[in-house]
Amino acid sequence: MNPTTTALRAGWSRGLIELRQSVTNTGDVLNHFFWPTLMLVTLFFLRDVSFGDSGFQLGTLVLPGILGMNAAMAMVMMSQLLTADREDGTLLRAKATPNGMLTYLVGKIISVSGGLVLDLAIFLIPALLIIPGLAVGSVGSWLTLGWVLALGLVATLPIGAALGAMFTSARSQGLLTLPILGMIAISGVFYPITVLPEWLHWLPQVFPIYWLGLGMRSALLPDSAAVVEIGESWRHLETIGALGAWAVLGLIVAPIVLRRMARRESGSTVAERRDKALQRVG
Repeated sequence: MNPTTTALRAGWSRGLIELRQSVTNTGDVLNHFFWPTLMLVTLFFLRDVSFGDSGFQLGTLVLPGILGMNAAMAMVMMSQLLTADREDGTLLRAKATPNGMLTYLVGKIISVSGGLVLDLAIFLIPALLIIPGLAVGSVGSWLTLGWVLALGLVATLPIGAALGAMFTSARSQGLLTLPILGMIAISGVFYPITVLPEWLHWLPQVFPIYWLGLGMRSALLPDSAAVVEIGESWRHLETIGALGAWAVLGLIVAPIVLRRMARRESGSTVAERRDKALQRVG
């Protein structure tokens, strides 16, 4: 059998095992429910708040954006997992086996994607009962939701892997949180960016979080809701182009960064990082 095919199959199996462990471990199960529950509480209090003169409730507009934000945050999760596994020597062990890095990455992509879909389902199913005015009665809405989510994951997970390879410890990787939160704040997740000054509209559109939010809104909101968006349009072609560009960038950059990171890994560097971590704890 082709070695690459063997590595892909092994990565698929590894990802499914990690995903199964995350839904059978009590601590991980609580994590799956924690953030969806907080977001549901937020939506409950926003369900009757009107968004200006648009005629739409703020909760209706926010719900799809939250889905997009969570999908974009998958790159942070990917970064955190890769950095932690680099620090404790997991990546070094993967490097030591034939096609081990490919197996490791495929496994992480499967487990992170599966966990994200589970989290989104935990959030979305009860949210549909809380929030009125959603256009979820057609097959087209769910198909749009599917392709936006799939393309969004391809756009964000490789970038997350590349970012994780740039940090040598989980502590330093935490520095990534602040800029991500800053992007979310201006990305139009919690409100359409048309409420921001016009000169600021271009910045959120550079990053995938905005396009994920827009794509989710196009899937779950009626066409009349596009009136509050830029150009009063869902801009599906632009969404495909922006997320596709991020996907291509990630798929080109991530393997290069990961190969360079793997070449620098050794038993001595892992031991040195472990000693530093123990000193901080002490």
